Amino acid sequence: MLYYNCSTFLKLLGSPMPKTKTVTVRLDPELKENAERILCELGLTVSQAISLFYRQVELHDGLPFDVRLTNATTRQALDDAQARRGLTSYSSVDELFADLEA
Repeated sequence: MLYYNCSTFLKLLGSPMPKTKTVTVRLDPELKENAERILCELGLTVSQAISLFYRQVELHDGLPFDVRLTNATTRQALDDAQARRGLTSYSSVDELFADLEA
């Protein structure tokens, strides 16, 4: 319920930046709802968040975060971890640290 109250509040505040262009995107509904809830908790409207993202793209002259494919070693490690291959189990944190120190 907090999400809807916060969302309504943000809509009442309006956007401090004049709107001159429209961006239309298609998103998974669950992704959209989750992201909007987080943005609301941050005190941002969707328009403000998109404007921030565009500004960061402009400032970085590209995406403001790394976008890359994982290399073969990382893919193998992720596959192994997901399949729980080659993992060591410990009965306590002390046992884990003792093994790390050895």
